[in-house]
Amino acid sequence: MLFDTLHPLIVGFLEDSSRLILPFEKRTAWLIAAVMILLIIGSLVGKLLERSSEERLNSAIVRSFNQRIRSWWLMCAILIAGLVIGRTGTVVLFGMIGFWALREFITMTPTRRGDHRALFWVLVIFTPLQFFLVGLNDERQMFKVLLPIIAALFVPMRIALANDEKRFLERSAKILIGILICVYALSFAPALLYLEIVDSTGKLWNADSTLSANKGLLFFFVLITQLNDVMQFGWGKLIGRNLIADRINTSRTSEGVIAAAASSALLGALFCWVTPFLFWQAAIIAVVISLTGFAGGLTMSAIKRDRGVKDFGTLLQGHAGILDRIDSLCFAAPVFYLLTEFFFTS
Repeated sequence: MLFDTLHPLIVGFLEDSSRLILPFEKRTAWLIAAVMILLIIGSLVGKLLERSSEERLNSAIVRSFNQRIRSWWLMCAILIAGLVIGRTGTVVLFGMIGFWALREFITMTPTRRGDHRALFWVLVIFTPLQFFLVGLNDERQMFKVLLPIIAALFVPMRIALANDEKRFLERSAKILIGILICVYALSFAPALLYLEIVDSTGKLWNADSTLSANKGLLFFFVLITQLNDVMQFGWGKLIGRNLIADRINTSRTSEGVIAAAASSALLGALFCWVTPFLFWQAAIIAVVISLTGFAGGLTMSAIKRDRGVKDFGTLLQGHAGILDRIDSLCFAAPVFYLLTEFFFTS
């Protein structure tokens, strides 16, 4: 009887939470504040764990946890800086991250002299042009077709002009996969800032302040993706028993992925007030982010194992390369963008 009375009240409250009267700037500020509090708590917990004896806790796990927290501080600072400086600044920031990630990807494997001019085009021309088109926000959305069509045709042709046939297919594929994952897929994240989004009732969600509203949505996406990464690692260590691909990654377990997806759904529903989604929609989308993020991490792990390296680079302490930190973002960004565009734009 009590449940029948409270259930519609709870559902109504959660559904209305995505339409709070707070301005979009304050919603984003509250979300950032919540993340900062979580990071402070995580840092304090890490310090306490470091002081525990090795008999009680695995020192390698504690060290990995603290390194991930430090990496999170840096990533959070970068994202907040991008949000403060506006759309153009955010696009430029993601462009720099994409450029560095692609550089890490390319330098992971040796190249031949015949690849150098193609690499020049990829790094100096196509990568900046991709993010320029995102910021241009033209009606035809040319950023969606530049790399998968133009660059995909140009790169193998440019390598062929070098008159070097050795491992031609492998060399072309490596460069194209790198630019597709590190640049093209990642560019969908800042593209979220330009969407004119409607809520579940069909009303324009960001009518009062498109930029402020979409900043919160971008932060929500990055937050769920990055937290899911940490939760997959943590749950895998706590309850993981069955490795998904033991020759690819020794920390990805079925139990960890399922628990992380459930945790992400809970967090998505909890933070739905900064998005145009109802609580149940935010939970479902968070699960999609979780699974696509897992796919990104596993795929990039397979590439590293193929090349015989542990990490892509040495930029971030604890998650050695920038690509190690954004691999989940790269896979989840286009999926999240397309879901939002398809279901929540007019």
